[in-house]
Amino acid sequence: MKKVPELFGCKVFNEAVMKERLPKDVFKSLKKTRETGVALDPIVANIVASAMKDWAVNNGATHYTHWFQPMTGITAEKHDSFIAPSADGRVIMEFSGKELIKGEPDASSFPSGGLRATFEARGYTAWDPTSDAFIKDNTLCIPTAFCSYTGEILDKKTPLLRSMDAISNQAVRVLKLFGKDVQRVTTTVGPEQEYFLIDKADYAKRPDLILTGRTLFGARPPKGQELEDHYFGSIRPRVKAFMEDLNTSLWELGIYAKTEHNEVAPCQHELAPIFSTTNIAADHNQLTMEILRKTAEKHGFACLLHEKPFEGVNGSGKHNNWSISTDTGENLLEPGKTPASNAQFLLFLTAVIKAVDEYQDLLRISVATAGNDHRLGANEAPPAIVSMYIGDELQAVVDELVEGTPRQAAQTGELDVGVNAIPNIPKDNSDRNRTSPFAFTGNKFEFRMPGSSLNISCVNIMLNTAVAEELRLFADELEGADDFGAALRSLVRREIKAHRRILFNGNGYGADWPQEAEKRGLLNLRSTPEALPYYTAQKNLELFARHGVYTESEMRSRQEIALEEYCKTLHIEALTSLDMLQKLILPAGFSYAKDLAEGISMKKQLGVQAQAETESLQKVSSLLDTLYAQAGAIGGAVDALPEEGPQAQASYYHDSVIPAMDAARKTADALELCMGKKYWPMPSYSDILFYV
Repeated sequence: MKKVPELFGCKVFNEAVMKERLPKDVFKSLKKTRETGVALDPIVANIVASAMKDWAVNNGATHYTHWFQPMTGITAEKHDSFIAPSADGRVIMEFSGKELIKGEPDASSFPSGGLRATFEARGYTAWDPTSDAFIKDNTLCIPTAFCSYTGEILDKKTPLLRSMDAISNQAVRVLKLFGKDVQRVTTTVGPEQEYFLIDKADYAKRPDLILTGRTLFGARPPKGQELEDHYFGSIRPRVKAFMEDLNTSLWELGIYAKTEHNEVAPCQHELAPIFSTTNIAADHNQLTMEILRKTAEKHGFACLLHEKPFEGVNGSGKHNNWSISTDTGENLLEPGKTPASNAQFLLFLTAVIKAVDEYQDLLRISVATAGNDHRLGANEAPPAIVSMYIGDELQAVVDELVEGTPRQAAQTGELDVGVNAIPNIPKDNSDRNRTSPFAFTGNKFEFRMPGSSLNISCVNIMLNTAVAEELRLFADELEGADDFGAALRSLVRREIKAHRRILFNGNGYGADWPQEAEKRGLLNLRSTPEALPYYTAQKNLELFARHGVYTESEMRSRQEIALEEYCKTLHIEALTSLDMLQKLILPAGFSYAKDLAEGISMKKQLGVQAQAETESLQKVSSLLDTLYAQAGAIGGAVDALPEEGPQAQASYYHDSVIPAMDAARKTADALELCMGKKYWPMPSYSDILFYV
């Protein structure tokens, strides 16, 4: 095996490869496009395409594809070979600048939210030169944007790139007021990825896992995560072999896989990368999820990325660690040793506080899915109420700014653990709040609400654009100020006072927090159908139009796509639940009841008491009667779906179909606990979560 530095990026057409293979003037032109966003000369594109093809073919590639991210939430690709006919009846390998820059996949079968009629099939993919091409499965993958024939965006990459331009433009304006010569500001992200690994053989016997990604039935095992013995525990050899293979595949693709460990729930694990520019981080995370699944299969596992695959233990999130940096290498969220006197930091902190408060609905929408609704609010997942944790030191700074409260010196320094042989530990200036949706963690914010299967583009589109808007307003006000320092202090004090309600350093799981949040005027959007109407609130339509991120029609299309996805997800779950009840669970119960009845009859013929069997039969029969009726209720609920639009249907699924499924699950789980193991028709939680 190659050493990691040699291995890393060996399947990526990265800057080092470009510098080696491109003429100096072409490399310089492409680098300028990548760094500043200026359009690429078509002549340059032809030269880049030829070099890219030669490199790919030398590395075993036979095909190329425009790799894009439609509104399905996963990636898409259509493969074309490099071959072209030659005059002698043979073939040559060709790839032109035109083929690099533009592709034409069929757009009719991708979600469009009403932007495109089914018969309007043409769509275009356009090369994103800011993201490196790479080789996957002997195919050159070219990251691209995806739009319709009439120009509407049909993907997640394009608005993300637009939002990055928006926050850069406004942050540069603000920094110029501080005398900074900055050309571009970028947001950077490090998305922590949680996932479950279970035995592939168990997965294959669970229709609910195959069709929905989560267990629709399953009694809690005698042991769950109560002992917390899995968290950071020794990694099983079989899982370690998987992780080693995974790291190799990720490193070859230039993905900065850094941290790996066991998570809290049995069979749960986490992978964390080093920070990357946001659009690169989004591309890499999509690749990471794909490679997680493929590598798991090679090792006899199934990788579950659903937010809540098992009831009663931790679900899986994707913590979006977000920061802002300049092209000169400065982290704009670095408070320094004296944050109270760091005016630039305080201004950017204020912009984030104001953005999260004014656009808390957008942040909630960005993580709203049927799967994530099961996760939010318990087992280390934050509640659905968006709030911010900034730690004791920054909270004291805020209080001093607003109220003039004398601020005590920060309790930092070193931590003495009381053992002579162990050196004192440098102490951070704040603790961590695991229940906070949006927490400041030193020089970045950790948005803990996203679910594990989510494409992180939407989260960062919302965050980038909201912060861009506040920076725009701040720049407008400060650029015309006679006394910049006085105006800055006044602005920070005013805006923090107006938006301090979003700051909460307490326990997000506390029973009194929802009441307190309501008093503060914070939103508590507990489900996806409650959250999605805010998508097209007038202030949100105006926000995205003002910064050129989405048009109104594009916003409305995304709202409709999200509603339809929610409805389709729950429809599949309801039908799967009904199918499992009718074909697996009820027949298994009937078989068990029959054997009990026959045993009772045989004992009575011999004059032997059968009290235990009789009581068991009575209990099982009662549960079967209830479950049979509940299965009918699920079918009836699905059949009674209203014909109104997707919002009404989403609310109906939440209010009527989910309760019917939950009731049947409760009964089925009770039935599982009182049946013999050999009768239960699928692997139990004990089988799945505690495999050898």
